[in-house]
Amino acid sequence: MVTNRTTILQILSFAAAATVARVDGFHIILAGGTGPIGKTLSSSLVNDGHDVTILCRNAFLAASPIRASGDYGWLGKSFLEKHPSIALRDWDGGDLLDIVGQDFLGWQEDTLSKADAVINLVGGYTIQREMAAERIVRESLRVNPTALQVTVGPKDEELSMISPGAISTKVARLQKCEEYVSFNCINYECLRIEANRVDEECHRIKNVVYSRLKE
Repeated sequence: MVTNRTTILQILSFAAAATVARVDGFHIILAGGTGPIGKTLSSSLVNDGHDVTILCRNAFLAASPIRASGDYGWLGKSFLEKHPSIALRDWDGGDLLDIVGQDFLGWQEDTLSKADAVINLVGGYTIQREMAAERIVRESLRVNPTALQVTVGPKDEELSMISPGAISTKVARLQKCEEYVSFNCINYECLRIEANRVDEECHRIKNVVYSRLKE
């Protein structure tokens, strides 16, 4: 009888722990998350039991069975079917002249307002990167000012290998994106990663986010 009672208590305890794990799942936004880093990071996050929304310029193209254009990020239909906790959402990326998706209106309220963390993975080294960073910070402060803001960029010393030319301009642009966060947000992390270590760096990004959210 004691053995049966102990077994029941163990089952109930396990069930309670599983319920808590689901309740404690985070909602994490990845801006510009349709590249290699976003794909690796998003799958890892949902495998840990969290919900992920990826902000992209065209959700239709990102979810297509085959890649339709090299100009836009792509995850693929099979990847999204394998990870149903990953959602795609059109957004304007900070530049109203570069909208491709048809359903970008209201992305702030749909995504940022319920986010525990917003991870900025927007790539490229044009003014678009700055505009996207500014847009994320401004809209987050409006609808959810306490969300953890995380910027991710390459290390300065790797820029010449990743994107040769105009290095000083690109370094300044990366710094500007970090300043949008550090000057305006109360809860933030600015991370620099090694471009050729995607798996390891995604693991580090994830652990930093978990550590900050559990403080």
